[in-house]
Amino acid sequence: MAATSFQRKARVKPNQIVGTKPSLFNNQLLISSGVPSLDNIIGGGLAVGTVCLVEEDVYGSYARLLLKYFSAEAAMTGHSLLLTSADQDPAQIMKELPAPIMDDPGDVTHSSLPEQSEKLKIAWRYQHLSASQTAHSSTKFGHYYDLTKVMEPQLISRINPALIGSEDLEKGCTECQDLNPKYKYLLKRIKEEIDHGHFSTTEQTDKRNILRIGVHSLGSPQWDECGGLAINREDIDYSLPRFLLALRVLMRSAFAVCIVTMPTHLFEIPGFVGRLRKMCDTVLHLESFAGSDKEKNPAFKEYHGLFNIVQLPRLNSLLCHMPDTLDFAFKLRRKKFTIEKLHLPPELSETASRNQEDPVPQVKASSALCSGGKSNKLDF
Repeated sequence: MAATSFQRKARVKPNQIVGTKPSLFNNQLLISSGVPSLDNIIGGGLAVGTVCLVEEDVYGSYARLLLKYFSAEAAMTGHSLLLTSADQDPAQIMKELPAPIMDDPGDVTHSSLPEQSEKLKIAWRYQHLSASQTAHSSTKFGHYYDLTKVMEPQLISRINPALIGSEDLEKGCTECQDLNPKYKYLLKRIKEEIDHGHFSTTEQTDKRNILRIGVHSLGSPQWDECGGLAINREDIDYSLPRFLLALRVLMRSAFAVCIVTMPTHLFEIPGFVGRLRKMCDTVLHLESFAGSDKEKNPAFKEYHGLFNIVQLPRLNSLLCHMPDTLDFAFKLRRKKFTIEKLHLPPELSETASRNQEDPVPQVKASSALCSGGKSNKLDF
């Protein structure tokens, strides 16, 4: 009997990287953003190899807070971190990272597992299920943090973060015609970090890790950005879109994730903002109520701003993950920052406070009479 060349395909074991999990929608490797509510909204977490753009609120405080959560998650999972900012000192941002909550609801301990001697009364067929499988099914992804406390310096120094401040950007600037010198220097540093840390997808390493990149307030005047306009105010400067495109290419070929916060409200050209969004994978917009008419609106008294999902990535699929609703709002409590579905309070009484008058004007009785103003029983 002739032998065949058929061979049974062995099951490939996925990469076991600390702080990651495969997506349930497209099997893409995900990491936590540091905010569990944000991870649930965008499909489980941030996909490895993508760029996330966070459009800042007017004062930029909430976008900076998301960047702190992202950096704090790097310290808790042992991921490498590169943080840069031209507006603030990156070392000061690292000192303000929130402290983790060790006894959070997501923590799984062996004490919570049922004892082997105890028999299950309902699911009797699962009595002989091993404890390791039970613990693996409830593996924690992401952490919870307390904003009233700061992270210990020992946790931060363990990952040895690479910090790039304004002085480094000024020293590394060289003349470049096609690209902003600060953008070119930042791309160079990111490429060096990927090569030295062996984060490239083409390199074979025994222990794989993730590189987290945080860019604070990119495109602000401190980055020598004019909002898409050239120096003569007549031509369009494409330095920022080119930088985002080059950054996206670097992320595609590395085990890395980048979060970029950007003050898009400072840009005067609406089409320029749309071009920047197309150069990123995930685009989130924060609309704070501070300083606006919605701050005193009783309908939004439980929230501090609106959270808008502008764009979600399409990875290994023609369609992207879509949440149940797109109406989200965020609130900042004393200890935590959460994103929830927007629920407006119902108006149960006629005396409820309203922001605008009734659109239907009240018609006077004299003008609503029939028969040329004469009294009639048929009043409309």
